[in-house]
Amino acid sequence: MRFTLRQLEYFIAAGETGSITLASERIHISPPSISTAISHLEKELNAQLFVRHHAQGLSLTSAGRTLLSEAKRVVAQAEGLYTVASQTSLTVRGSLSVGCMVTLAPMLVPELSQSFMTAFPAVQVSHVEGHQEDLLEGLRRCETDIALIYDLQLADDIAFHPLVSLPPYAVVSDKHRLAAQAAATLQELAEEALVLLDLPLSREYFMALFLNEGLVPRVAARSAHQDVVRTMVANGFGYALFNARPKSSQALDGRGLTSVRIVGEHRPMTIGVATLRELQPSRLVEAFHAHCRAHISRSYIPGMIAPVGSERVRVE
Repeated sequence: MRFTLRQLEYFIAAGETGSITLASERIHISPPSISTAISHLEKELNAQLFVRHHAQGLSLTSAGRTLLSEAKRVVAQAEGLYTVASQTSLTVRGSLSVGCMVTLAPMLVPELSQSFMTAFPAVQVSHVEGHQEDLLEGLRRCETDIALIYDLQLADDIAFHPLVSLPPYAVVSDKHRLAAQAAATLQELAEEALVLLDLPLSREYFMALFLNEGLVPRVAARSAHQDVVRTMVANGFGYALFNARPKSSQALDGRGLTSVRIVGEHRPMTIGVATLRELQPSRLVEAFHAHCRAHISRSYIPGMIAPVGSERVRVE
């Protein structure tokens, strides 16, 4: 074989970005090196892989599309050799793909990943942020190795290990009339305008809080983006409901927010580590799982302040 895995990696970057320049920025390799690698592959395989468009990037040929799929498979298998090797040694190394709920990722992922790679310098962590359903499908398709999710609608094929429970709470502008109260009832909240975090499963969870009390919230606005919801609340659109509580008490525009405890016992959402049950966890996955258990608890959660309320969770 007269081409290398590195040349395949350069080709994959160019194929996925459609541009030598973008591929260079993505993998931090000079454009001439990527062009040379592609030319070498085309000569070695006797096939044109790209159509070059002057000043408009690249388009994969039919042969190029086929090779891209196969090249990604070959590179993934080669990377898997690190995982295989780690099973027979004391060294934790290799590439780890971590999925995380989009609402949790800004708080959890940076500190967890950095501290894990500091503890295990031979590990490279990549991240996938998404909704709960997307993350579960990513585990099933083996696109991610492990995921940080909530305990919502988990099927039998998913192994879920709870870490910490987060009760719901309300957040209002620091100028809102409820900001002066330490707590509010769902009845009080139902009379106010709700800015709903409109994500799959999350919206059903928040609406169920009211339905369980025979109440109907007054939804005035909605967004799938947590920071948009927080900024709308800070600007007086209404209140919002969350479980994860960031350390920052400001919206992105600098306006102030106040957290208000909800009176009563309400089902919390539990953060936990999820893996595919039928897949034997590698040493690398087990190490990250242990790292999560050590760094996420009721006494400390990266990027968050301590949960409001008294709910507790049994950690496995």
